[in-house]
This record gives sequence, C-alpha cells and structure tokens, in this order.
Amino acid sequence: MAIDVKRFLAQKLLETVGEDAGDPYGLIERPPKEEFGDYAIPCFGFAKKFKKDPKLIASDLASQITPGGLLAKAESLGPYLNLYIDRKVFTKEAILALRRTGFEEIRADGEGKTVVIDYSSPNIAKPFGIGHLRSTVIGGSLKRIFSFCGFKTVGINHIGDWGTQFGKLISAYRRWGDERALEHDPIRYLYDLYVRFHAEAEKTPQFEQEGREWFNRLEKGDEEARELWRRFRSLSIEEFKRIYERLDVSFDYYTGESFYEDLLDETVKAVKASGITQMSEGALVVPLPDMPPALIRKQDGSTLYLTRDIAAVLYRKKEYDFDVALYVVGSPQALHFKQLFTVLARMGKGWAERCHHVPFGQIRFADEAMSTRKGNIVFLEEVLDRAASLARGIIEEKNPGVRNKVETAEAIGVGAVIFNDLKNSRIKDIAFDWDEMLNFNGETGVYLQYTHARIKSLLLKLEKRYKIPGIEAVSDISFGEEGYEVARLLNEFEAQVRRARSEFEPSVIARYLLEVAKAFNGFYNAHRVITGDRDESLSRGLVADCCRKVLSQGLELLCIRAIEEM
Repeated sequence: MAIDVKRFLAQKLLETVGEDAGDPYGLIERPPKEEFGDYAIPCFGFAKKFKKDPKLIASDLASQITPGGLLAKAESLGPYLNLYIDRKVFTKEAILALRRTGFEEIRADGEGKTVVIDYSSPNIAKPFGIGHLRSTVIGGSLKRIFSFCGFKTVGINHIGDWGTQFGKLISAYRRWGDERALEHDPIRYLYDLYVRFHAEAEKTPQFEQEGREWFNRLEKGDEEARELWRRFRSLSIEEFKRIYERLDVSFDYYTGESFYEDLLDETVKAVKASGITQMSEGALVVPLPDMPPALIRKQDGSTLYLTRDIAAVLYRKKEYDFDVALYVVGSPQALHFKQLFTVLARMGKGWAERCHHVPFGQIRFADEAMSTRKGNIVFLEEVLDRAASLARGIIEEKNPGVRNKVETAEAIGVGAVIFNDLKNSRIKDIAFDWDEMLNFNGETGVYLQYTHARIKSLLLKLEKRYKIPGIEAVSDISFGEEGYEVARLLNEFEAQVRRARSEFEPSVIARYLLEVAKAFNGFYNAHRVITGDRDESLSRGLVADCCRKVLSQGLELLCIRAIEEM
C-alpha cells in the first residue's frame, strides 16, 4: 500500500485551518522548483474564510502548522504554503509499506468489472509477421495490467479467417498443393502458395475469378472448401500458439471473423430496426456526422468488416457483459472504429462510450516496406531467433558461467524485443536497432533484467553472510537523497500502474521501471549494501529487495521475464 503523502498533509492542514475550510487535498501540488519545497498549497482558496490577503494566510499557516510525522517543516512564499517532507521518516514508512503489501488495494480497483480486449488478430495461413508484434504485446500487457488491478479480463484473438483471400488459397492449393510440404511446414508453405497465386494471377487474370468462386462455395458450405479451410485454420492457430508461448502472451478465445457469420443477418436486422439506416445506390448505409457513411450491406447483399465488428461487439456485450471493451488495432483503422462506435451509439447502445480503439504506430525494420502480398514480410520468429542468438553471444562474452544459457538467452532476447516496443508511446512508430535493444546500460529490457539479477545476487550474498532466511528491517532506513529517491519512486508504483491502465499505455510502466533501476543503481553506487554492520546491511538489503519486488512485478506486467542470474 502506497503512502499517501498528500492525504497526510491535507489532514495536517485541516488541523490548523478547521474542517469548515473544506478538504485541501485537491489544492496540494508540486512546486515548480525544488527549493520551494516538496509540496505547495496556494492559499487563495482560504481568503473567504480568513478574510485576509493570501500572502498573510500563507505566513500565518507556516507559523501555526505543527511539524511531525511526514512533515519536516512549513514555510511561506508569497501566497503559497511550501511543505517539506521528512525524508528519513518517509523513506522508512514507504519501504516498510512496500515490504508488507500484496498490492491488495489496487487489486480491488476492478472488483466486479469485466474488460474485453481484442488484440493480435493475425490472418490464418500466413506467417506471424513483425507487423503483428505491436498489437500482440500491447494487448498482452494491457490484459495483465487490468488483471493485476482486479478486473476480470477476456482476451480475444479476432483472427482473420474469412474473406475472398481464402477462396484464393483454396484455389492455389487445389492447383499446386503438395501434401508433404504442407505437413512439413504448413504456414510457410501456405504463405508461399498465397504469394504464388498473386504472381500467377497477374499473368492469368481468370485466377482471380476462380478464387472468388471458391470463396462463394466456402460461404455456401461446400464440404471440400470447408474441409480445406478448417485444416488451414487449425494449422495456423497451432503455429500462432507456439509464437505466443515465446512471447508469454495468452488468449481466452480465438473467435475470428468466421465465428460471427451466422449472426450477420440478425445484426443487419438490428441495425435497420434502430431506424438509422437508409438505402444509397442499392446499398444499406448509416449516415454519420462529419465522416463517411457506414456501409452495412453492399448492393450485392454481402457484408463488410464493419458489419462483422458490429455483430462481434453485440455478441461480446451479451456474452460477457463487459464494462470496458478495447480494440488494440493500428492507427490507420481510426476511422473504422469511429464509425463502429458512432453506429452503436446511434443504435441506442449507451455502453458504446466504454468501447475504445487503442491505436498504435508501425514498426520500421531496416526501412523495408512489409507486404504479405509481395512476399517480403519480416517473420517475427526470425526476429526472435536472432535476438536470442545475439543474447547468447553476449552471455558467452560477459558471464559464460551462467546456468541455463539457452533459456536465459531466450528470455533476454525476447524481452529485449518486447521492451523495445513497449518503452515507446504506442502511437509512435518504432524502429529496430539491435545494438540499442541489447545494450546492458541503455534504456532497454536487458538493463532492467540485469538490474533485477544484480539485486537478486546481492540479496543471496547478504542472506548467506548473515545466515538469515530473508531480509527484514532492523534499523532506521535513511540513506541520504539516494535512499529517499528510491523510496519516492517505489511509492509511486501503484499510481503508475493505474495511469497505464487509464491511458491504455504500457509505456508508462516501462519508463517508470527505467527510473526505478536508475535510482537503485545510484543508491547502490553511493551506499554499500553489505558492510560490517549487520543492522545497516540488512536495512539496506531491504531497500534493494523492495526495488527487486517492483522490478519483478513491473516486468511481469510487460510480459517480460525477471531473470535471477545473467
């Protein structure tokens, strides 16, 4: 449980000004300069009660308020009351509070609430490309963040498993299919067939028509088409699950577009029944303010992605009764989701305001455009393999005695890829830089994992030296500005998690963990942890252990393994 310094200061102030002055909690702010104190309170709001100039009020309060507990002293500066925290008291209380907590308070935030998160959503029969990494790890992290905060989470992988492209793939497999090749490496082989189909279709245009005809047969339930489609789908999901396991990302449901096919007629009727549709050149549309109309059904009677998404969200609301629904989808789809949520609102679905598009930028990899159709996709598995290989080389160079080198290299390499994504504001494009990603001293996942492992090693040495089963506080915990800075940051952990949750922004936690690691290393460099004084050593060890606790929990929220030896 975090120490609420502002609440303590507000209570101190109320003891001086009286309850009738109102709760000053919301008035307490951080001053623009450190020399003006740790906190400041503008006294303009007290002018009516005291009928004095705010400068005089600030001066009077500074002389009347009683130091004690977390408050070291109070001073006035113009109309502001500046408050200074007792760093020794705060450091001890914050560290002990973190030591004791199981984060029960924040785990109660989402009690009785459900959040549905739609993320990753690759297309079946195509390899998992680097372009799907962002949705996967952002969504996976948000699922963990909401779960940590006590929400019931429903993770849905809305895979692309329907559409004309699957008619094309069926056509290609029937024309060139090789059973042994499919069994050996199904996804790569199906992808090669897809690329070949488009190359051949440029020379033989009737291939495109043949692909459309096979999708029409698939829609109508043709058994041959359905059997091939089911097989392609099953093989794809098994491949995806293998990649997800490496990323430590999980889903509750793989309900793709095909799942909602049987609900489309009912969905179109529901939209029409709401009285918001009209016909336009034979198509059914919903006119929308300040944006293009939403196309619900085309002139030929077929439906679109938007129709399927309406069907999906109506099903999810009925099935899970969610309080919040998130769509972790790239920023180019912003208009699509704006249309979706506006249609829902016009249908009278008041919960539409709790549906949110969580957009993100693109990955730039060696300035190479990525296109599944042209065949130059960057395979995510190859990226993870290379990251793990590079990490293994670094381990061999820096610490060849590490146990479980293969597992450790995998955790470091995959963690580096994930953190390189999540440390950035999701809306920004990100670039791959191998040297930067695997830098032990940079703003990297490796740096955080190394700091965690360093603390773990330190604590083991401390426990061995003093023959204790764990670290407990046995004396005052006060180690200058470095100790206070560590305690101040650690005390913010739950606030930072709540901010990440409210902004749907895992980078908040990633950047915060970098600050914690930097603060710990500053503390460690200024104050030896293992000294000749048992009590001093154990108290400093407690500070280190609390840093380890926050780094471990924070990395888990980012889907990154906290390594104990590296």
